[in-house]
Amino acid sequence: MTCPDLSAPAPSSTPPDARDVLSADEISRALRRIGHEVLERNKGATGLVLLGIPSRGVPLAHRLAAAISEVEGTDVPVGQLDITLHRDDLRRNPVRAAGRTEIPDGGVDDRVVVLVDDVLYSGRTIRAALDALSELGRPRAVRLAVLVDRGHRELPIRADHVGKNLPTSRDERVHVRLAEVDGLDVVRISGGVGR
Repeated sequence: MTCPDLSAPAPSSTPPDARDVLSADEISRALRRIGHEVLERNKGATGLVLLGIPSRGVPLAHRLAAAISEVEGTDVPVGQLDITLHRDDLRRNPVRAAGRTEIPDGGVDDRVVVLVDDVLYSGRTIRAALDALSELGRPRAVRLAVLVDRGHRELPIRADHVGKNLPTSRDERVHVRLAEVDGLDVVRISGGVGR
């Protein structure tokens, strides 16, 4: 599950001051570009595993796999990595339902694992994902692909592949909407001083 300050409310509760920063076409183009970057860095699709971080990282991982498959002509294994029990805010908010972790056949040992998430903010979600991943095996390498990097890191974590760098203030919120979860594809920003 994504950090509370990143999780998007239901589409009907998007604040009236929200403005679009990525359209459906721009999201699609960003994922195709990330797919090409992943293939270039990995020198092909061999040994790749994509793990989406729930909730919106999972459909993004599947879309990224489809983009890679279009280029490479081969399927890339996709799974999902639940981070609930590895979050560092469990003491403050201990009542959380654990999600599912689904690892593709072949596991993660000696593979290049690309973690996929919607928004990179403080870095705490990714730290939790790395902890969860370490319990599953020992990848050859771990990389990070995110649709939006909004800055304000609290931990020394950076994305290898970014769809859009979106400078924000801490008062602003980024709302990622995906058709698989929300019925539409759009990234919006709301809040901030003077809004």
